[in-house]
Amino acid sequence: MLSICLGLWVRVMDFQEENVRLRLGKYKFRDLTVEDLKNVHKRYPNFIFSMDTYTFRDGSQKDLLNFVGTIPMTYQGNSYNIPVQLWILDSHPFAPPLCFLKPTATMGIHVGKHVDTQGRIYLPYLQNWSHPKSTVLGLFAEMILKFEEELPLYSLSSVDAARQQELLSYISKITDGVSSLDVNSAGRTGGRKNDGDTNKVTVIGGGDLGIACVLAIAAKGIADKVVLLDLAEGTSKGGGAMDLNIFNLPNMEISKDITTVAGSKVVVFTVNSWSSTQSYLSVLQSNVELYREIVPAVAHYGQNSVLLVASQPVEIMTYVAWKLSGLPENQVIGIGCNLDSERFQYIIENILKAHISGKEAWIIGEQGENKVPAFDPASPHSSIQDQLVNRALEILKGKSQKSWSVGLSVADLTDSIVTNKRKIHSVSTLAKGTSGDVFLSMPCILGSSGVIEIIRTAPGQEADAEKLQNSATTIHGLQQQLKL
Repeated sequence: MLSICLGLWVRVMDFQEENVRLRLGKYKFRDLTVEDLKNVHKRYPNFIFSMDTYTFRDGSQKDLLNFVGTIPMTYQGNSYNIPVQLWILDSHPFAPPLCFLKPTATMGIHVGKHVDTQGRIYLPYLQNWSHPKSTVLGLFAEMILKFEEELPLYSLSSVDAARQQELLSYISKITDGVSSLDVNSAGRTGGRKNDGDTNKVTVIGGGDLGIACVLAIAAKGIADKVVLLDLAEGTSKGGGAMDLNIFNLPNMEISKDITTVAGSKVVVFTVNSWSSTQSYLSVLQSNVELYREIVPAVAHYGQNSVLLVASQPVEIMTYVAWKLSGLPENQVIGIGCNLDSERFQYIIENILKAHISGKEAWIIGEQGENKVPAFDPASPHSSIQDQLVNRALEILKGKSQKSWSVGLSVADLTDSIVTNKRKIHSVSTLAKGTSGDVFLSMPCILGSSGVIEIIRTAPGQEADAEKLQNSATTIHGLQQQLKL
């Protein structure tokens, strides 16, 4: 039976109201915060309160009140005490607390709908937090209900306990406010395994696209080891991961362990959460929650990896991966319009037999209907070229993007990164402009560190430039509505 109870945390500590009030001198709504915490102490007297420095994902820090203790619950007839830690923001009670599990070295975190790999807790109550309706006691009530549906912790074997200790040391940097945590430092070592100079590539997602990427990368012969990280419960859709296991391809590994990303030169994201019953914004938020469970751990174990996003919509999901990972912008890219650009160049040179180089033309912007052609500003441009481009675009429209074709494009990008080719690809990269931070497809030189340089281009027509700006505005508007 799982035993989740820490003797250190269950001792009773008197709630000294005036002492707490003094500590909250910089809190905007101190009296309201004290009243909320008094009710917490009455119901859960085992919680220990303290003032510590919290380090946010962007590296900024604040001295915040936090409390640690256990909440009792019942799961399948057994009683448990779940260790948690809550950080109270200085705008409480108008902003929700930051909530984390606090597992011991013998406990594993069960990643699920409401808990990510670092033990951070996500609940509808937190998303819909609104004073005065929302309180910490109300939050605990929902936390207990959700944890009784899906137990957030489990007992580790002695073998797994050592690995868990490594992850806990990272979690403690987040939840205990260790000031040395620097999410933007290239020198972080954390839990990274040493795989030497092996050209290792990890693909996350056991669906059709994930399998297509694995097979295309393996066929291209660019990786010494290809890992398919299938985090889905049970068998994946289509049984592709199971088939790869059955036929045991060389230099290939199937895993459900997030730590296997360590040492990867490239980590490809193919996971998606789709539903025909949800609104588009709800589907996007579901994808955000999916990424929230995966990306921070990937960034921890693969701190020098290039993250290559193939999830849809690729521009927004690349932005989400960048924000959740804390990695430099050059290390997080999306597949963007690489497939369309390669097809566009091929059509110009090989189907239309044009007397101009297709390598001077790219498809840029937003993947899908809003993509636009662009050219090297140094290349000659004429009405004849405009007619050629229009014919090429008409042919391109008839080309769908199947899993296998996207997989080939992913393998092409992976090849340029792993082998440091410094080849130009049209990929989703951070484009800072008047619309805010968005990822749009631009011609970029790719190498072992990701994006080395963005190539300056000129849209073919004025209408194309306007389409680019509209895409950026629309994407940024959607991003602003997401709960990151």
